[in-house]
Parts: sequence; C-alpha cells; structure tokens
Amino acid sequence: MKKIVTLLAIALLSSVTVFAQSTWKVDKLHSQLKFTITHLAVSDVEGVFKDFDVTIVTNKPDFSDAKFTLIAKTASINTDIEKRDNHLKSEEFFDVTKYNTLTFASTSITKTAANRYKLKGNMTLHGVTKPIAMELWYRGTITNPSTNADDAGFQLTGELKRSDFGFGSKYGPPMLSDEVQIKANGEFSKLN
Repeated sequence: MKKIVTLLAIALLSSVTVFAQSTWKVDKLHSQLKFTITHLAVSDVEGVFKDFDVTIVTNKPDFSDAKFTLIAKTASINTDIEKRDNHLKSEEFFDVTKYNTLTFASTSITKTAANRYKLKGNMTLHGVTKPIAMELWYRGTITNPSTNADDAGFQLTGELKRSDFGFGSKYGPPMLSDEVQIKANGEFSKLN
C-alpha cells in the first residue's frame, strides 16, 4: 500500500510539473519592437523603441493560453534621425514628459492555424487605452546552447490608428497615415 501511495504522489508531482505555470522574459539582445508609418502617401518611415520589456505567462507548452505584457519607454523612440526623434518626443506626438510609457496587456489569445494566433489586448498610448487585435506567430522553442535554458521565438504584426489615441492629430493624411504598422520579433528565455 505504501508503494502505491508513493507512486501516486510521484505521478501527481510529475503532472503538476508538466502543467506548471511558466514565466518568460524577453531577451532584449535578440528582440525588436518596430513601427512603420506612411509619409505623404508615398514613402514609409520606420522606427523602433530601444527600451522595452515583455513578459509572457503561460500554462501550456504551445502558448495557447499565454498572457503577454509589454511596457516600452516612449523616450527611447529611434528613427535614426535625431531631429525627427526629438519632434516625435514633443507634445505634438508622444509627449514623453507626460506619457513616458506605452503599454500592452493581452486579454485573449485564439488559435487560428498551426502556431498562429489572434492576440487581443489593451494598448495604452498617449494616455488613452483602446482594445487592439494583432497576429501572433509562435516560431518554436529550443534549448539555447549558450545557456542550456529554453528559449522561445515569436513574431507579432498588427496595426493601430493614431486617431484612436488622439496621437499626432495635427498631422493628418496625407502628411502622415492614420494607420501605423507594428512588427515585433521577440526571443524569450524561460525563467521557471
């Protein structure tokens, strides 16, 4: 009887370990948060946020129940042109003194195909919070040979409208498109 109880305890602990909640943190050296906007309806201007943090919490190995949380420092915006970056940091756009972060917190994730998901959540930008939906591609998990830890890769694509956030309203189309394309590539390391 003692042997059966011991085996049941081991089986129970094993199942808890397999389905335990895990937390993943973005590897900033191998990740990028990028945006694209159209200027004068004829050319695209791209930029990145250099300072951001993303956390994923999940109970499933395929991330089908994952919750994503993003915080980016608005003052870290970089388009490779200092004059433009300073303008984007001003009150006419990000107003980084007043709104020093932009955030995203997922509210749902729905599988649409193998390793493909619709990720919905709340974006807070320029003091306004609105729901947005984006496409998420889970690129897989691998054991990192440098750290011997699990790493997972994702690509996120989507679009938001500046007008939804009262952002840069002085510069409407065709000067700047209302639509802003978002593309993020992320590599995440498992913490537990």
